[in-house]
Amino acid sequence: MSLGKRISTVGGFTLLSRVFGFIRDMLMARYLGAGMASDAFFIAFKLPNFFRRLFAEGAFSVGFVPLYSRLLGKELTPESKAAADAFAGQVLSWLLPILLIFLAIMEAAMVPVMLGLSGGFEGDAEKLNLTVELGRYTFPYLVLISLMTFFTGMLNAVDRFSAAAFAPVILNLCMITALIGFGETEVEKARYLAGAVSLSGLAQLMWVFVAARRAGLNVSLPRPKLSPEVRELFRVIGPAALGAGIVQINLLIDVLLAARFLPEGSVSWLFYADRLNQLPLGVIGVAVGTVLLPGISRLLAGGDESGATRQQNRAIEISLFLTLPSAVALALIASPIIATLFERNAFTEADTAATAAALVVYALGLPAYVIAKALTPGYFARKDTKTPVRFATISLVINTGLNLVLIWDFAHVGLALATAIAAWVNVIMLYVGLKGRYGFTLARRTWVSALKCLLACGVMAATLLAYTHFFGAMFDADGSARILHLVLMIAAGGTSYLIVAVLTRAIDTGEIGTILRGRR
Repeated sequence: MSLGKRISTVGGFTLLSRVFGFIRDMLMARYLGAGMASDAFFIAFKLPNFFRRLFAEGAFSVGFVPLYSRLLGKELTPESKAAADAFAGQVLSWLLPILLIFLAIMEAAMVPVMLGLSGGFEGDAEKLNLTVELGRYTFPYLVLISLMTFFTGMLNAVDRFSAAAFAPVILNLCMITALIGFGETEVEKARYLAGAVSLSGLAQLMWVFVAARRAGLNVSLPRPKLSPEVRELFRVIGPAALGAGIVQINLLIDVLLAARFLPEGSVSWLFYADRLNQLPLGVIGVAVGTVLLPGISRLLAGGDESGATRQQNRAIEISLFLTLPSAVALALIASPIIATLFERNAFTEADTAATAAALVVYALGLPAYVIAKALTPGYFARKDTKTPVRFATISLVINTGLNLVLIWDFAHVGLALATAIAAWVNVIMLYVGLKGRYGFTLARRTWVSALKCLLACGVMAATLLAYTHFFGAMFDADGSARILHLVLMIAAGGTSYLIVAVLTRAIDTGEIGTILRGRR
């Protein structure tokens, strides 16, 4: 299976998840709005997500997947598979009790934890108590989703991407069901929504567990033992956790500052803007990182440095082809998108304006986030987790400093701008470090492809601005007219981009066909 096909497989299912995610977000905007219940839920949901990204999708994935892939070898044999599965069983015997102990500690300490995250909401006891309650409902999700990530890593290492890529759809379906079917008031809706998060974690775990069994990945649960492989995993996880933690701390700092110093609703505005920004990041960036890490790990295990470099360049080309138009579109038509998706019932016109302002700024950093997903596997596949940590630390310092400078004049938009600037600093350091330490360079073909994509983006931008000039008034209406014109605007912009990209051969036309068809 080619790199493009693997990326399109993960990206296609991730896109499906994002579609359901937007339906979920539209319902949250409708039923929760941007007030006490929504702020409390978003903070409660962010807590398990923080640790999920820190350990499950961060440190654990970048430590476990390369080691498991290396044991599998470039050519899979019964012996290599047995060794890899034995290693997986040893890891699970440590992972499960650690997760359960951590869950018990966090449930007991939820009051001081939420007090620290929210700053007490300036003495609003009702809001703080609701956040604590919702946090206790959502935190079991961490245990379940971490175990899911364990089986996902095994599946990805043997090029089985579909089941794990589909799993987030289950989360969104559970939350949609809770929003539509349960609760009358905003607070009641938030409670049922928090419970649905943890129930979805159980469903996702069972989904990938069955997929792993069908793929012949049978894992036992022996007594915990510090084997050489497990010791190596722990050595790798430490710096990786620190690096992933720094990235997540950036996001938590934004929430803390917004909750403490900005008007009510600021946390929600940042959340909705980030959700839209996360669509291309999730579909493209996560897909690229998921596919690259096991692939590069196996190539390096076989001594194929040039092959690993070629794969990374190809991934960056595909990433830029998809990300650059996404960033331009989000920045130019932020208001029509948000108004169409969210502006109804509890979500007001003022909420649309505030969220759109944050989205424009977030979009500036979008290419950096996705390129970083294509660069970091070059470090992790070589078991170098310390270098990205240094870069992430510098990025954190820059982000925090800019937050404290920009928040007073630009409010929540200043927090988004600080995040975008820090992301670009991080990606520049990642590239320079990868080039200096391991000899990685962007191929001439990659540079040419990027320039052609920028040209196509210029044509697309002109198309979007022309459409807005002639039909912008249609977005002041409500209902089907607004939806129709958003679809037509996106179709016009996307078509103009593709035409120029194909004519200039910004990327191989065969790859374009693969991406559009989502072939598996």
